[in-house]
Amino acid sequence: MISSLAEDEDKWLAEGIAGIQHNAYYMHRSVDSNNLRDALKYSAQMLSELRTSRLSPHKYYELYMRAFDELRKLEMFFKDESKHGCSIIDLYELVQHAGNILPRLYLLCTVGSVYVKSKEAPAKDVLKDLVEMCRGVQHPVRGLFLRSYLSQVSRDKLPDIGSDYEGDADTVVDAVEFVLQNFTEMNKLWVRMQHQGVMVLVNHILFGDPELRPSIGLSGLQGPSRTKEKQEKERSELRDLVGKNLHVLSQIEGIDLEMYKDTVLPRVLEQVVNCKDELAQYYLMDCIIQVFPDEYHLQTLETLLGACPQLQPTVDIKTVLSQLMERLSNYAASSPEVLPEFLQVEAFAKLSSAIGKVIEAQVDMPVVGAITLYVSLLTFTLRVHPDRLDYVDQVLGACVKKLSGKPKLEDSKATKQIVALLSAPLEKYHDIVTALTLSNYPRVMDHLDNGTNKVMAMVIIQSIMKNSTCISTVDKVEALFELIKGLIKDLDGFPVDELDEEDFKEEQNSVARLLHMFYNDDPEEMLKIICTVKKHIMTGGPQRQPFTVPPLIFSALRLVRRLQGQEGDVVGEEEPATPKKIFQLLNQTIEALSSVPSPELALRLYLQCAEAANDCDLEPVAYEFFTQAFILYEEEIADSKAQVTAIHLIIGTLQRMNVFGVENRDTLTHKATGYSARLLKKPDQCRAVYACSHLFWVDDQDGIKDGERVLLCLKRALRIANAAQQMATVARGSSGPVTLFVEILNKYIYFFEKGNSQVTSSAIQGLIELITGEMQSESTTSDPSTDAFFASTMRYIQFQKQKGGAIGEKYDSIKV
Repeated sequence: MISSLAEDEDKWLAEGIAGIQHNAYYMHRSVDSNNLRDALKYSAQMLSELRTSRLSPHKYYELYMRAFDELRKLEMFFKDESKHGCSIIDLYELVQHAGNILPRLYLLCTVGSVYVKSKEAPAKDVLKDLVEMCRGVQHPVRGLFLRSYLSQVSRDKLPDIGSDYEGDADTVVDAVEFVLQNFTEMNKLWVRMQHQGVMVLVNHILFGDPELRPSIGLSGLQGPSRTKEKQEKERSELRDLVGKNLHVLSQIEGIDLEMYKDTVLPRVLEQVVNCKDELAQYYLMDCIIQVFPDEYHLQTLETLLGACPQLQPTVDIKTVLSQLMERLSNYAASSPEVLPEFLQVEAFAKLSSAIGKVIEAQVDMPVVGAITLYVSLLTFTLRVHPDRLDYVDQVLGACVKKLSGKPKLEDSKATKQIVALLSAPLEKYHDIVTALTLSNYPRVMDHLDNGTNKVMAMVIIQSIMKNSTCISTVDKVEALFELIKGLIKDLDGFPVDELDEEDFKEEQNSVARLLHMFYNDDPEEMLKIICTVKKHIMTGGPQRQPFTVPPLIFSALRLVRRLQGQEGDVVGEEEPATPKKIFQLLNQTIEALSSVPSPELALRLYLQCAEAANDCDLEPVAYEFFTQAFILYEEEIADSKAQVTAIHLIIGTLQRMNVFGVENRDTLTHKATGYSARLLKKPDQCRAVYACSHLFWVDDQDGIKDGERVLLCLKRALRIANAAQQMATVARGSSGPVTLFVEILNKYIYFFEKGNSQVTSSAIQGLIELITGEMQSESTTSDPSTDAFFASTMRYIQFQKQKGGAIGEKYDSIKV
């Protein structure tokens, strides 16, 4: 049925075009022979093709354009009185005798255009006559195209200021009246099109295949071939015919602000409101906003906005208002000189009030529509009144009011708009500190679902990092943690177990980076900030704390180093910020982390704190941190690889400590060497034991140079390496590489050069011979890297021998 209708339309269009071409041919012959009567006859017959009701608007437009082109040629003939020999007044009367009204009115408009141009009658009289006469065609499509033709031929002949047709009797008011009247009638015709629902189908039945007619009953008339969507599409195709009138109005130079305010806008809005048609109201409101100057909109804002609540509830008013606010924003941005006008007319107050009324009037407006309006209003506010934070907070407050009493948003479009609303101040001010002063900001975030709340929290953190914003007070830290609480702790009904692991890590790493942005030059205030941060991150649970505790610890250690040298209480201050006080806080924090459990991380942090206490010359504090580290090693770290890493960290940190007295240092070094010898794997034991040798020989500490105990460690390492070789022989039939012996040889050489008298050249010689013998043994597995390591060591000894001087003498007895 649909394809048959389309085929018939193509056929009818082809017939219509053929009719126009046929009559146009004879019309041209008549014009060429200056035969006015025949020219009128054939032109009327040509225009009769436009009387068809069988074509859709799109097809009718093609037919109309063919006729329009021919009429332009006919108009040139009418202008030249010497050719047709008839005065323009008589010609104006003559064309009114055409038999059918549609051809008659097309000819009348064509002659009328020439009549106005001749100036033989006031332009306003001719135009008024034409616009009244066109009422004779009330068919929507035919009437729209007729009036569009009238608008087209008359637009350059309006009595405008500075035009050739302005005179005593013709004023701008007449031009405005003509265009408004034509606009009103065209809009009525356009709206009436919606009631022509079955027009094309009826015509198909009446004029189509006779055999098809009996098979189509009432159900055929109501079938899907003429749905409402298709009607709206056809009407939408014709909307520019109506909108062109508003464009013509906007081009009239004589329309000043006063006339626009008193006459043009009220008349246009009256037609918009009274037509009560969704499509027409949306399109015409959009046209008004787009075609008239921004300064006019600003000065008539109350009138324009007053029409919005009167529109049909189904009109997409949010888009209309958004476009209006965007235009006004661009106008404000175009020149700083216009900003006082916005304040003078109270643009924000009027827009805010209008949006409230629209939302109230359209009770069925979805939440996303209301939020979209507030996003547009906020964007307008940030561009026009960036310094008025009270306006910004007012918009957020209105959004909170709209969302109050409703469950958390789950509509993806609505949440996306909320994120846009909350992101706008961050993008404008490049400073979260400004957003933190907005009381309604966190209240809007509370209406987001948990997932989107976290997305918005990430946006906030990214803004802080991008702009390197420093958060410097406890109040701001509290406010910020309220905004990002979705990342700090589990929200109701959203356990952390449900999160994607990669997303979770990214979120927590972002929080960790954020904590480094908290800083205040005043130690007292900085300590309060650290305590506030600790309070919040301790609520994060065992999965978050391994990410968030380390940056807190390092932030506190940074404060400690600023306070180095301070001890005890500061007189006159209630809570002085001293290293001791901060270390107490750190101890409590790491203790909580070790119970998460995350013992390896806690051990690292204890050692960092011990080193900081060493720099502050606080021996008891440093000893306590080492004690806690050893307890963790003993009780919590069971994995052999983790134990190896931990013992090397302990040895390395302890080697750098200079705060301990002899007794405390001996206790700790004894513990370290003991744990080293009890590691699971022999190679690990060996390496840890020879690393302990450095605990007894520290270059920058004169009191710690115990050569005998260094040698004991090295000999013990040799025994363990030898045992490892024997175990390898028993287990695999080969002794394995001699890497451990080469490593120990390098330690011997290190302490030999440092002046340890217990490490002699004979001991080094013996070790070289041992390694050489092992490498030549058939039971030893060859290893290229070990061979290269040993060869490099030998080259080093040879190099030292060749240096000469004291160094050369020391190495002289060693044979390589």
